[in-house]
Amino acid sequence: MARRSSIYAASSALTRAYQRSLKALTEGTLRSGTRIAGEAARAAAKRLKLPRGPGDWLAGVAVGPGGARRYHLYRPPDLRSDERLPLLLMLHGCGQTGRDFALSTRMSALAARERFFVLYPEQDRLANAQGCWNWYDRRFGKADAEAATLLAAVDQACVLYPVDRNRIAVAGLSAGASMAALLATRYPLRFKAVAMHSGVAPGAAKSPATALGAMRGRLAPPMLATAAGKAMGAAAAFTTLPPLLVLHGDADVVVSASNAGSTATVWAMATAARPSKQRKLKRGKRHAMRVTDYKRDGRTLVSLCEVEGLGHAWSGGAPRLPFSDSAGPSATRLVWTFVSKQFAALAVA
Repeated sequence: MARRSSIYAASSALTRAYQRSLKALTEGTLRSGTRIAGEAARAAAKRLKLPRGPGDWLAGVAVGPGGARRYHLYRPPDLRSDERLPLLLMLHGCGQTGRDFALSTRMSALAARERFFVLYPEQDRLANAQGCWNWYDRRFGKADAEAATLLAAVDQACVLYPVDRNRIAVAGLSAGASMAALLATRYPLRFKAVAMHSGVAPGAAKSPATALGAMRGRLAPPMLATAAGKAMGAAAAFTTLPPLLVLHGDADVVVSASNAGSTATVWAMATAARPSKQRKLKRGKRHAMRVTDYKRDGRTLVSLCEVEGLGHAWSGGAPRLPFSDSAGPSATRLVWTFVSKQFAALAVA
């Protein structure tokens, strides 16, 4: 019986692999301009669309301990031969693809103006049926393996394109936000800033069984100095974690908004930062935002932005797209403003 089960599992895996190959072949045919009738073909063509505008979209595949992951890299226009640009790693949420996230956030339009690369890896549906990054599966090493594969994608971009290795940051939404936090704690010297939008407090879950409780805010995260200390030595843990931006809607029913405060608190404790007075910001008819900065020696190491009336969606994202709320303040601008300030502070130091 066990042998029959293993054969069935192998057969199912091969079937899924064949279906994925067939889909890739179909997409390649569509890209070559062949017209294929039917609603399914039109839907596939729609999924292939990337944001329009100046610059290039470069496709690639990165291979690491977690397997292979496809990605798209946005390269701004008119790149000079002597120019090295920052890189922002963008991690999509569950139910999204890298293309969906690019369309929703419109980060490439900002990257064209501010001149930085944007890397959009994509989760493989064989690794997670819902397209979620496996940020929670620490018990059996799946999360760490996937984080290493994402870092391999960053390294590949650095080798192939003129990326400034001293100006790399990571941002994500939902499961992508939680994976961004894992990357920052596992590889704190590689990322100079991290932004979490609607994510779970780092370390709050270690298995699929505990992930749901963590999303609902029922599990408290551990001290981050312990996690960071494993990578770089406990003495350095308090000073080496990259600065963090936390964005979360107070109307989020998927990931409890309490995770935002928990994340800010544990990150501030790990970096010895103290909270400043909360301030409220509102522009026009957009959702208002409560902001609390945590500082050490005058430098903001954690910034907590709680958006009023925002659900589980990218704030200020493109309209009429899933997990995107155009009525919120622009998370895209907030992320890049925070990240670029950290780059500037390191340049001065």
